[in-house]
Amino acid sequence: MIREYVESSMITSFGFDPSISTLEIEFKSGVVWQYFDVPDSVYYEMKSAASFGKFFHANIKGQYAESQVG
Repeated sequence: MIREYVESSMITSFGFDPSISTLEIEFKSGVVWQYFDVPDSVYYEMKSAASFGKFFHANIKGQYAESQVG
């Protein structure tokens, strides 16, 4: 999955595959997680968020099935 690098103290990059509704996030620790059944709108809201970390905690963490992939 292609991820976009971002300026964040918590997140290195993130990307989205709309064909499978999967959001992939690479954290500063180097760990990569995938979040499943994420609506396109959540991805676009995250892209425009003032703080990626705050958006992640408020809208993604604990809201979707997840799997560590790297």
